Amino acid sequence: MSEFAELSFGGKTYQIPVVTGTENEKALDISKLRAQSGLITLDYGFKNTGSTSSAITFLDGEKGILRYRGYSIEELAENSNFLEVAYLIIYGELPTKQEFDQFVKDITMHTMVHEEVKSILDGFPSKAHPMGVLSSLIGALTAFYPEALDPSRSADEVNMSIIRILAKMPTIAAWTYKNEIGHPVNYPDNSLDYCSNFLKMMFAVPSDKYETDPVVSDALNKLLILHADHEQNCSTSTVRVVGSSHSSLYSSVSAGISALWGPLHGGANQAVIEMLEGIKADGGDTQKWMDKAKDKNDPFRLMGFGHRVYKNFDPRAKIIKKAADNVLNKLGVHDPVLEIAKGLEEVALKDDYFVERKLYPNVDFYSGIIYRALGIPTQMFTVMFAMGRLPGWIAQWKEMRENNEPIGRPRQVYVGKNHRPYVNIENR
Repeated sequence: MSEFAELSFGGKTYQIPVVTGTENEKALDISKLRAQSGLITLDYGFKNTGSTSSAITFLDGEKGILRYRGYSIEELAENSNFLEVAYLIIYGELPTKQEFDQFVKDITMHTMVHEEVKSILDGFPSKAHPMGVLSSLIGALTAFYPEALDPSRSADEVNMSIIRILAKMPTIAAWTYKNEIGHPVNYPDNSLDYCSNFLKMMFAVPSDKYETDPVVSDALNKLLILHADHEQNCSTSTVRVVGSSHSSLYSSVSAGISALWGPLHGGANQAVIEMLEGIKADGGDTQKWMDKAKDKNDPFRLMGFGHRVYKNFDPRAKIIKKAADNVLNKLGVHDPVLEIAKGLEEVALKDDYFVERKLYPNVDFYSGIIYRALGIPTQMFTVMFAMGRLPGWIAQWKEMRENNEPIGRPRQVYVGKNHRPYVNIENR
C-alpha cells in the first residue's frame, strides 16, 4: 500500500508520495509539487533535499555506518584492495577473479598519457596549486579523446573512458606533485600494483633504485578505499549535475575536482596539519590548545575532530588510525608536528568534554598524519583525496546516465526588485 503525506495550502490539500529506501529511509517525493500546486521548496545547501535515488553508498551518520554496495567499509578495508573496491562501486558487484584480472590488465595498459599532456603541464608555473593543475589536465583529456563527448556512446565506449581515467589519474596526480617541486616527471612502471606505481612516480629520482615499502603501500591502499565514495556530497553532486547535461566523464570529474578543492570540502586534512604547525609555532603546549577548544568564547576550532555527518563516530577513523600507527612505527618518523598530533589524540580520547560530545579524531586527522609522515606537501593532500574519490565520481556519473536522469535545474525564490521602468542615463 502506497504511503502519502498531505500538504494543505490555499484551501486545497495535496497528496505527496512517500518513498522508502532499502534501509527504510523515507522521503517525500515532491517532483510533481510545482505542477500541481505552483509551490516549490526552499532548502539552502540542499541539506534536506534528495536529488536522486542511488544504489551505490549507504551512510548512517547516527550509527556510524558506511557501506559500498551493501558491503561494510570495515570488511572492505580489511580484506580488499582499492581496484577491487573501485570495480565494486562502479559496476555494482565484487568481481570474479577473471573479471578482476582483466580489469587490472586494462588499467595497466592505459597508465601512460599523451606526451602533449606533459606539454600542457610544462605551461603551469611551479607555484600553481596542484588541484588547479589536476582539474585542468583531467578536463584536457576530452581533447585527446573527443569521442567521449558523444552522449550516445555505446556501453563499451563509455567503459573505455572509465578505464582510461582510472589508469591515468595516478600518473597525472604524481605529475602535479613533480611540477610543484620542480622535478622531472616519472613515467608509470606497469610491473607494479596501482598504489606502488603511484608512489614510485611520486618519489623516485633517476639516480635511485626505488622500492615501495609494503606498509606505506598498504596505508595508501586503505586511504583510497576509505575515500572512494561518500554519498551525495558537494563534489559528487557537482559531478552528477555537470554530467546531467551529457557532459563527458572527463569534464564532469574535472568539475568534481574543482568542488573538492574548496576548503570547506576536501581541505580538511590540510587544515589539520596547518593547525598542528600553528600549535608547534606557539610552543607546542597541547593542553593549552585543548582548553581553548573547550572555551566557547574562544574562536579556535579543533580541526580533524568530529564530523558533520557522523554524529557518533567516523567508522573510517578506526581503520586508518591503525594504518597511521603502522606507518609512523615503520618509518621511525620523528616529527614534532606529529608528536603534537599524538598528544591531541590522547587527550581527546580520554577527556570527558570530547568524549561526551563524541568529538573523536576523524579520517581527515589520521590521513593528514600519514601524508605528513610520507613527506607529501600539504597542498597535495586534496589531490590524494581526489584520487581516492575517483571511483565514486565515476559510479555516480554512470548511474545518473544509465537512469536517464533529467538535467539538473534547481529552482529559486526571487527576492529582488519588482518590475520598474528604465530611466535614461541623463535623468538618473
